[in-house]
Amino acid sequence: MAQNLFIAPTTIDSGLTSVCLGLFRALDRVGIRVGFYKPFSQLLPQHDATAGDTSVEYLKASTELDPPQPIALKQAQKLLNQGQSDLLMEDVVGHYQQVAKTVDVVIIEGLVPNGNENYIARLNINVARNLNADVILVCSPQDLTVSAIDEQLDFYARLFSGPTDLNVIGVILNKVGEPNHSDFSPWVNSELLANTPNYAAECQVFSKNRFKLLGVIPWQSTLLAPRVSDIAKEMNATVLHEGQIATRRVQKVTVCARTIRNMVHTLKPGTLLVTPGDRDDIIVATAVAALNGVPLAGVLLTGGLMPDNKVIELCSRALETGLPVLSSDTNTYEAAYRLANLSSTIPVDDIDRIENAMEIVATQLDTQWLQKQFKLERKRRLSPPAFRYQLSERARAAKKRIVLPEGCEPRTVQAAIICQQRGLASCVLIGDRAEINAVAESQGMALPTALEVVNPADVRARYIQPMVNLRKHKGLAPDMAEAMLEDNVVLGTMMVALDEADGLVSGAIHTTANTVRPALQLIKTHDKAKIVSSVFFMLLPEQVLVYGDCAINPDPNAEELADIAIQSAESAETFGIEPIIAMISYSTGESGTGADVEKVRKATQIARERRPDLLIDGPLQYDAAAIPSVAKSKAPDSKVAGKATVFIFPDLNTGNTTYKAVQRSANVVSIGPMLQGLRKPVNDLSRGALVDDIVFTIAITAVQAKQVESADHL
Repeated sequence: MAQNLFIAPTTIDSGLTSVCLGLFRALDRVGIRVGFYKPFSQLLPQHDATAGDTSVEYLKASTELDPPQPIALKQAQKLLNQGQSDLLMEDVVGHYQQVAKTVDVVIIEGLVPNGNENYIARLNINVARNLNADVILVCSPQDLTVSAIDEQLDFYARLFSGPTDLNVIGVILNKVGEPNHSDFSPWVNSELLANTPNYAAECQVFSKNRFKLLGVIPWQSTLLAPRVSDIAKEMNATVLHEGQIATRRVQKVTVCARTIRNMVHTLKPGTLLVTPGDRDDIIVATAVAALNGVPLAGVLLTGGLMPDNKVIELCSRALETGLPVLSSDTNTYEAAYRLANLSSTIPVDDIDRIENAMEIVATQLDTQWLQKQFKLERKRRLSPPAFRYQLSERARAAKKRIVLPEGCEPRTVQAAIICQQRGLASCVLIGDRAEINAVAESQGMALPTALEVVNPADVRARYIQPMVNLRKHKGLAPDMAEAMLEDNVVLGTMMVALDEADGLVSGAIHTTANTVRPALQLIKTHDKAKIVSSVFFMLLPEQVLVYGDCAINPDPNAEELADIAIQSAESAETFGIEPIIAMISYSTGESGTGADVEKVRKATQIARERRPDLLIDGPLQYDAAAIPSVAKSKAPDSKVAGKATVFIFPDLNTGNTTYKAVQRSANVVSIGPMLQGLRKPVNDLSRGALVDDIVFTIAITAVQAKQVESADHL
């Protein structure tokens, strides 16, 4: 699994992109496989609205990477305003997975804070948490005092703090020593840098080892030096003489309106001279400097004025040195003002400047410390968006046929269409096609041609005898079978029992008993299962937990409870959740007595004997299993307490009550119940299920079908 580094700026002018590129270079050069992901494309005031995202385009231009295109920030805001933050985070996780699957480390570029967009900080936090990323803050000290830097970093660190650990691991100080620019001097020589504090010693967040100071990147004027061609483009200037316009860089801008003797000292390498077009004396002096070998950046003539033709002819030899000459219709003052406010964004085709920025940052970073950090074993959580994304990907890969007996129910029809469009499963709707089409049309949808519809009246008769055969030990007669098959849930279950479908989802308009009973009678349990049970996937904000059994077994005995624990652990593994199993009771450890707690204690022992490879402990109270601080006092020696991902409840009353309480009080999305232990998967829906709930249940059923198939081949 890739390590994730989320790079979060603390100010709008922190040089975030340069730091991300430099970090990429620093890790890449020590042999680490590095990926890059930028979730959202943010159009800052200095950015060209017609260009692609700069970070992505830089990497494409300077490396072999092809990062996914970021989601437009306006689109993200639209989804948030519509209450679809979960869908937005699913997209983020999906794009991230494209990057992470072949690398060791993923650098994730955050959003730049903006006072007018308060949701930006929340987006940064959600992305960092959902991708389980360590956070590196990027701060540009500028004119901040040491104490102000401490306060700023403390504030941002608290934003990213999780309930159990601090996710901010380090800080990069960028553009250290940046001078205050005068109005018309956007490029200042590095010798003008002021003395800077010793941040490592003077900032408490570093001196007291709260954060690692990963690098101090000095401000360098060379990083701001655009090509003359970039100036011409941004100023919309006319190119009078191209010369070496694509390679000469502007290190300094000089506005010349003085006499020659008062301006010759400005004729230095890398200088762009800005002068009115009728100042023949300055133009000639500039030509002399060029002929004397001074590699000036170029000349910008203002006011829409042109020098006399005789002057141009006199200076022709100077032009042969490669001196670029531009012309602008704006006056000198306006031209100087625009030059002072040019975008500092590096053009995508300026590979040299990109490489320079990467190298300057990379050489200042403590990559050895980062490499040691990557080797640390840290607890990994599966966030809800990551869970949903992985679920979708596994469902697509499974390629299973799932039957939906409630084929005319509106939510089910919508879910079937969505699943078909997303490739999550090949759905089979049981019902009259005309009626199903009418339902779809009433919701502004159309059935995909590949979506299969089975009319029960056309096929019911051929399932009578197979059903009799399956239930002959119970004395089922053909007429009774025919009557039972009038129920589409029974019909769909027969399709699964005869391997004509890989799984079934029902319950939008049927009770749990209506869904489960036919499965128990016709599909029956898997050879390795002693009981059919259920789990819910509880999508907490920062991780996904598994609760079992909350829907099927009223009061399982110790053997059955152990089986439920093992089944639930296997289900967790199937869906990417590391199983750390807590056997829940009203007592922790050896402190309690009574038949109920003894049942849990015995079930824990049985489960450990059957599966010694599983991390399982009990009895544990819920708070001891879930909360690290409680675990330290109640079960200090437990490897499960405070870390549990799978919660096994002693009876249906406890399980169902707890799942409902957590779901409602914490506004947690739950997926399930998912039945486990059957030879082929059948899953029940809540009658209040939303369309998305049905979609995910279908996806779960498809993944389960693949799991069962794999187990059969072992």
